[in-house]
Amino acid sequence: MSFWWSAHKNASGARCRPRALDDLHYHPSLSARLKSLAASGDFPHTYALLRTIRHWEEDTVTCTLRQLFGPGVEKVKIDQCVFLSPLKRKIEVNIVQSNFHIEITPSEAGNYDRVMIQELLKEIAQTQQVDLNAKQRFKVVIINEADSLSRDAQAALRRTMETDMSNMRIILCANSTSWLIAPIKSRCLLLRVAAPSDTEMQTVLTRVARRTCFDLPPEAAQEIIKDSGGNLRKAILVLEALKMQSPDLSGPLTIAKPDWETYCQKVAVLVVTKQTPARVMEIRTKFYELLSHCIPPTVILKAGLTVAEGIVSQVDKTLKAEIMHWAALYLCAEVRMRIGSKKIYHLETWVVKVMSLYKQSFYQFDISKFE
Repeated sequence: MSFWWSAHKNASGARCRPRALDDLHYHPSLSARLKSLAASGDFPHTYALLRTIRHWEEDTVTCTLRQLFGPGVEKVKIDQCVFLSPLKRKIEVNIVQSNFHIEITPSEAGNYDRVMIQELLKEIAQTQQVDLNAKQRFKVVIINEADSLSRDAQAALRRTMETDMSNMRIILCANSTSWLIAPIKSRCLLLRVAAPSDTEMQTVLTRVARRTCFDLPPEAAQEIIKDSGGNLRKAILVLEALKMQSPDLSGPLTIAKPDWETYCQKVAVLVVTKQTPARVMEIRTKFYELLSHCIPPTVILKAGLTVAEGIVSQVDKTLKAEIMHWAALYLCAEVRMRIGSKKIYHLETWVVKVMSLYKQSFYQFDISKFE
């Protein structure tokens, strides 16, 4: 766990984690805008477009809530809610809530996210604030992975936003606007959040190191930033891991890759070294292992040193573009990933296609001539 992002599990994280908008070290103009909105008394529905996964959301949303409601918003608890689907099936989801806000991830309910949105938001909208000393008369609902909502769930959310505004505000956190319907986007204040620059990341890493009583060499900071790929959370995690290896961070640094990235590289080697049905079954087992550890199929393919990049680095340049083309078609295309119920089918189909392309290139024949 990191110094900053997991304060509840790390004593040093409690010292370094920002607790107010003024404590955030990058995007100062956005922090000032949120502070102004919180003080205006007319806080709107907000749609936060996050360009890197959760690097900004966790702390900035918490700081905004603290600006709205005060320190009481940090006293949270985790509850389990049970919803009943139209087919009388029980749906259990975890929610994080305080007296002033509630945080939900509707994608946990799968195809029944509409039921979760309807029942939960309706209950919140009909309940008035019971704390007479509260700064605001409304409750905030944070919806994670908002771009994963089904069309039915989005329609239910739109109706709630139209009819129940007085007792509730909604903060939608997502990575893309393409899958949200226009009526929702038109009712929200859109905030686009870019990843921090290298200079901003170095400033944050230096501050974290200083708060935890050690000096971070500029060379080590640059190496960490280069490895993180613009993800500040990953950079701080790497900083903590390196600090455990070498207290003064002197000498050559060895940044260990996450286990799942190393696993993806092994899968890439399996694809290139042998192309048989038995090898496909072996790779399928490894894909199941990754999926069972909550690594999304698009992340398996796109982020970091993953399967696609591992294969591309080992094949002839004439195949590189075609391999990435089929990767985009089978896995990166959001339409297929949303319509399909079994992600393993898309992964496996792409592997078979890559094996076919590799065989054709190796033996110098065109399979279209056999049609």
